[in-house]
Amino acid sequence: MRDFKELLAWQLAYTLKCEVIDFTESEPASRDFRYRDQIRDSSASAPRNIAEGFGRYRPAEFARFLEFAVASLDETKTSLMDGRDRGYLDDKLYTRLHNLAGAARRTTQKLLIAKRRQIRDKRKGDD
Repeated sequence: MRDFKELLAWQLAYTLKCEVIDFTESEPASRDFRYRDQIRDSSASAPRNIAEGFGRYRPAEFARFLEFAVASLDETKTSLMDGRDRGYLDDKLYTRLHNLAGAARRTTQKLLIAKRRQIRDKRKGDD
C-alpha cells in the first residue's frame, strides 16, 4: 500500500470520526461542550494514529501507533455509551455508531496483530 487511506482500519476510523462530528453538531450533545470535545477528540485520534504509524515505515513503530488507535476507539465506545445514558443518542444512532466503532477496533486490532507477527518473524530471521 502506498497511502494510509487505503487501509480499511483507517477508513472505518475516519468514517466514525465524521459521524461523531455530525451527531455532536446537533442538540443536546452540541450544548455539552466537554462531552462534545472529548468524544470528538477520541474519535479523531484513531485515524490520526493509524496514519502516523503508517508513515513511520517501521513495523514496531506502526504497531505502537495502532495500540494508541485501539485505545482511542475504546474510549470513543465508552463515550458513546455515556452519550446514550445522557440521552444524546437514540438507540438506533447509538447502535450504528457503536457497531462502527467496534468494526474499526476489530480491523485495527487485526492490523496490529499482523504488524506484531511481522516483527516476530523478522526477529526469527535475524537469529
